[in-house]
Amino acid sequence: MPHRAAADVLSTLLTRSGPVLLDGGLTTQLEAGGHDLSDDLWSARLLADDPDAIEEAHLAFLRAGARVVTSASYQASRAGFARAGVPGARADELLRRSVLLAQAARERFEAESPEAPRALVAASVGPYGAMLAGGQEYTGEYGALSGRELEGFHEERLAALLEAGPDCVACETIPRADEAAALAAVLDRLRGPEAWITFACRDERSTVHGEPVEEAVAAALSGTRVVAVGVNCTAPEYVEGLLRRARSVTDRPLVAYPNSGQVWDGEGRVWTRTGVASFEPVLVRAWIDAGARLVGGCCGIGPAGIAAIAPVVAGAD
Repeated sequence: MPHRAAADVLSTLLTRSGPVLLDGGLTTQLEAGGHDLSDDLWSARLLADDPDAIEEAHLAFLRAGARVVTSASYQASRAGFARAGVPGARADELLRRSVLLAQAARERFEAESPEAPRALVAASVGPYGAMLAGGQEYTGEYGALSGRELEGFHEERLAALLEAGPDCVACETIPRADEAAALAAVLDRLRGPEAWITFACRDERSTVHGEPVEEAVAAALSGTRVVAVGVNCTAPEYVEGLLRRARSVTDRPLVAYPNSGQVWDGEGRVWTRTGVASFEPVLVRAWIDAGARLVGGCCGIGPAGIAAIAPVVAGAD
């Protein structure tokens, strides 16, 4: 069933303001609070087990200055929940809950900071590989999976997320161009709110699956609901080069929210290589100069890291 398109609040925000500060790694904040998220459902497990913790994590990022918070649905899907013994109807309820928790955190923040600009809630949509829970979101190795199957997987979960009324959709850590094209098609078919698509990349030129980032960007922009495109969960030293390559094929707003520089070992289910707690101002300015209009952090970057770059992003207005 198609959903009525929401107001185009994302493009309006990007048009009426300078660069916009995103949140950071939700799982990073939850783990800092003592939660063990090493199972296949990752942060999605807490949608059932401890929803209050998720709401508090969103609130921490809003207090740090984030103007967009992303729901705890990156790893959530009917297929993933089914592997954990959760039936489809309950899975859809939990997907909707992820958006509602972010909205509840926003309401609490508005009550305590009525002068702050209204934040947006983005429904997080992770890649098919995240559901496989073996690190495939960082390789894009899905086997003999057709484009139609990719669309079906994402349409099912997006339909549930959109029922909760997010302001926009964040398609994150996408490893391959054809998955971006599938997401763009589904967003159009569901007539959902505006979205961004961001890629996980292995160097300054390519997605983790190996396509030139220019090809991936073109695939992401094949639909009408995708209004911004860029990179996330990628080492910070690669971001400027990737953004400049993206800018060579589109004039739409770009997105940058790298991880801390750590590398995910999917088999061992641990992060390797020492990362940073925040980003140097010179890096953030370079991303903005390269066209980034949505700027934040991913894995390894908590509220303190977002608060540290907030003045840099605000100073670019």
